[in-house]
Amino acid sequence: MENFTFYAPTYFVFGRDAEKETAKYVKRFGGKKVLIHYGGGSVIRSGLLACVKDGLDSAGIPYVELGGVQPNPRSGLVYEGIELCRKENVDFILAVGGGSTIDSAKAIAAGAVYDGDFWDYYQGKIVEEALPIGTVLTISAAGSEGSPDSVITNDNGMFKRGATGEALRPKFTILNPALTQTLPPYQTACGISDIIAHLYERYLTNTKEVEVTDRMIEALLLTMIHEGPRAMEDANNYDARANIMWAAMMAHNNSCGVGRSQDWTSHDIEHELSALYDCAHGAGLAVVMPAVFTYNMEHNIMRFAQMAVRVWGCQMDFEHPEKTAKAGIEALRQFLISIGMPKNFAELGAKEEDIEKLAHTACYGDVRNGTLGGFVELHQDDVENIYRLMI
Repeated sequence: MENFTFYAPTYFVFGRDAEKETAKYVKRFGGKKVLIHYGGGSVIRSGLLACVKDGLDSAGIPYVELGGVQPNPRSGLVYEGIELCRKENVDFILAVGGGSTIDSAKAIAAGAVYDGDFWDYYQGKIVEEALPIGTVLTISAAGSEGSPDSVITNDNGMFKRGATGEALRPKFTILNPALTQTLPPYQTACGISDIIAHLYERYLTNTKEVEVTDRMIEALLLTMIHEGPRAMEDANNYDARANIMWAAMMAHNNSCGVGRSQDWTSHDIEHELSALYDCAHGAGLAVVMPAVFTYNMEHNIMRFAQMAVRVWGCQMDFEHPEKTAKAGIEALRQFLISIGMPKNFAELGAKEEDIEKLAHTACYGDVRNGTLGGFVELHQDDVENIYRLMI
């Protein structure tokens, strides 16, 4: 296990009607003028936005609003939010929605107190200062409600890139599983896929002797395998939704990733797909992961075989461990298909003729240095080969 530091101070408020306490926690963490950031009409139609605003009104906390966040959130709205925060002297950002809304709120929070272009943070600069952020979560998926990370698509070139920094961890997060019960099945499945991907990205490591975090990741994957279908079968299953919601946070606040190298190849390769075709991130990951794992399997067959046995219930073939490893990857693929995720390029709306462009942008676009991967170092020809496995 490698040396590490870990500090995750987000205050979590979990359970039914937790959103009614939002204003209490805005005040507790110093909010005096709030930007409420949200996406489309669902938070309006459900009454959630009105509930949050009523709470702030009752607490005497003034606010301004900025809606319009879309999946794969865009830089244009971030710039608008930064300008609004400065104009209105906002000192607290409140994200009401899913991972895209929270990621956009984080970008605004960082940019509002930065003299340069906020995109600097999405080219490798660490975020060391940001306005405080609170979240009211409506989708279990990205884990942004507990993480120091944010992903934004730059309208100029359609580069989808990530930023990180402890200043981006939310001060508090409101988690009411009932708020996720109205999600369409496809969105629920996309969230499950994203959670699973966050766990695999950490499991694929070159660090030795990481049994504690291996077992944590395996336990969370087993939870998703059990609870995912229950939520798909009965959207109103509160207990399944509750377990998925907490698993999503645990999968990405990095408690499972400390002391070990991590991969993130699947995310980097998928980001090009959702940037170019605007497909759902989780759907893209469902197609990308089996291809990446198949391509990289030979690097450490026993790591994939261990996952196959411990999580997917495959029998260990000691004479031919590659068969066990392949069986685990296939079990993952079939699980994702079973919950309604796409299985190939065509079902994502991706085009074979774009593969060279996708691979080049993944490796060289927007200050990239030509290689990807924390588990296996991949070059453009490798990435092209991986995309071809998805056809």
